[in-house]
Amino acid sequence: MRCLGIESTAHTFGASVVTDKGKVLSNVKHTYTTESGGIIPTDAAEHHVKFCDEIMKKALDEAKCSIKDIGLISFSQSPGIGNCLRIGAFAARSLAAITHKPIVGVNHCIAHLEIGRLLTSAKDPVLLYASGANTQVIAYDGGKYRIFGETLDQGVGNFIDSFARHIGLGFPGGPKVYELSLKGKEYIELPYVVKGMDVSFGGLLTNLKQKYDSGKYKVEDLCYSLQETVFAMLIEVSERALAHCEKTELLLGGGVACNKRLQEMCHKMCDDRGARCYVPEMQFLVDNAAMIAWQGILEYKAGKRQDIDNTQIDPYERTDDIIVNWR
Repeated sequence: MRCLGIESTAHTFGASVVTDKGKVLSNVKHTYTTESGGIIPTDAAEHHVKFCDEIMKKALDEAKCSIKDIGLISFSQSPGIGNCLRIGAFAARSLAAITHKPIVGVNHCIAHLEIGRLLTSAKDPVLLYASGANTQVIAYDGGKYRIFGETLDQGVGNFIDSFARHIGLGFPGGPKVYELSLKGKEYIELPYVVKGMDVSFGGLLTNLKQKYDSGKYKVEDLCYSLQETVFAMLIEVSERALAHCEKTELLLGGGVACNKRLQEMCHKMCDDRGARCYVPEMQFLVDNAAMIAWQGILEYKAGKRQDIDNTQIDPYERTDDIIVNWR
């Protein structure tokens, strides 16, 4: 069976064809960007409408198949920006109705974890999920993917993008902050906010903005110090989750996980405690449709069935709301 997956939770519209054996036949996307400012939900939705047909057609072409060869359609049903989720859901429902194919809506966060398990040797990992809107430390326990730590305010990616906007960079700001950090030479002390197993970025963002506005610090040093501080926070709660859950594998997921410095710190922490760190290929770290297709296959094979009338989006669904019956 081949599944056509559709991803549209935020800035990316993607389509992918994946087989029920886990072979990724195509993984196509187009991403909304800006020269200044962040994501404007209505503009991102318009972007998705504009590229929807082109991306789905390209995914089928690269997989060397037609819609007739597709046995299942899956889409990102939750969580995400409502304006964006609706475009992917509408595209999936339309295809399912026209072609009479089964349809499955999936949770975007869990899809990040499952594509990592598929494409690496990780069997039962703790997932450090670091993306724009989401920052969670997730592990499987008691029939669910449970959140053992998370942000108390904004996602780490949104935090970095907010600082990037403040210093005049466009969206996404993470890669530009990383490039500036490589030129940083001095660590500037910043608030380090870990509360139990959770992290917080709001006060840190305010502090960074104040330091930048003062004109006393080099922007390269601020970017370097930002990364060293927030990544250390993420590593601390991830290591604590590994110890608490008695697991020996750390898996990275989300767009921020593409950051080479974060990967380096994760590998060092795992090496120090005798654990393994797994980092999927970049195209599967960022938002992508292959993970949506694979998650749809997992849930469909486990017995999940949905009528088109029962595929409403849920922008606020949490990772630990999902009953995991495919493991």
